[in-house]
Amino acid sequence: MDHPLRYQLLPNAPADQADVLVLPVAHAGEVCGASGTRAAPAAILEASGELEYFEEDQAWSPMRHMKVAVLPELHASELEREEAFHGRIATTAAALPRASDDRLLVALGGDHSITPSLTAGCLGEPATILFLDAHADLRPQYRGSEYSHACPAHQLREQGHRIVMVGVRSMFEREAERIESDDCIELYGDRALREASTRQRLVARVESLTGPVWLSTDMDVFDPALVPGVGTPQPGGLDWHFAIDLLEALLLRSKGRLCGMDLVELVPEPSRVSQLVAAKWMQKAISFWGKARGYDRAPEEGSQAGLEYE
Repeated sequence: MDHPLRYQLLPNAPADQADVLVLPVAHAGEVCGASGTRAAPAAILEASGELEYFEEDQAWSPMRHMKVAVLPELHASELEREEAFHGRIATTAAALPRASDDRLLVALGGDHSITPSLTAGCLGEPATILFLDAHADLRPQYRGSEYSHACPAHQLREQGHRIVMVGVRSMFEREAERIESDDCIELYGDRALREASTRQRLVARVESLTGPVWLSTDMDVFDPALVPGVGTPQPGGLDWHFAIDLLEALLLRSKGRLCGMDLVELVPEPSRVSQLVAAKWMQKAISFWGKARGYDRAPEEGSQAGLEYE
């Protein structure tokens, strides 16, 4: 049965027939800074309805050729414990039609604590996590909880994944020590990325990725002038076009196999600029992923087929 949440106002395909699965996870967790991440999935999907179907960088309309399904929103019940809810995220992700070379999972948070639960459900082997974030998020626990949004990178390492951190510009001293001592964490800090040589080195590193990859984007990785609607903003941050360069390097030029992606920590704000940037980021990822797999040559039988619009 269709439900209210839709991507670009398109009809939801059956999940087992969809090329793109969108999983909204409306979870705020332990709030630091501005609140409102629980409302982000619906706000991002609403903003997606304002985007043109045509994606200009790859010069095609992905949804003419691909089908999308927005799944029912996940949220914690009133009395549900953190551990139980995160277990339910993992179970839900594991039960989805398997993300593979011909199906993309896009999870919309919610705070960053959802990422390890998603990877626990979706990744059956060690992977590379491309971790775009203003913060290192390597605390074992924060304010008494291992499910804090300050902890996902630590949990991802506990799961055995390698992490390529991009845009970090805020960390605790023990997190800095952990990064220095852990060969499976690579840091491309925000200040270093002001240098063209560091940017080139990062793009080359992303292009070199192989095997399973998960893309995790905390929206505070962006310059707050571009995305003001985040819970814990930091000065500096990625500009839009360099972020797109990274997305192209991952999805169009690397040999990595994208097993899924999440987009987290958005706080919807009145101008709606932040949620529009998030929706556009999601559209770019879907477009690049689909173009790399030849969906532009598939029959025009996607979710957009048969719609009349101006």
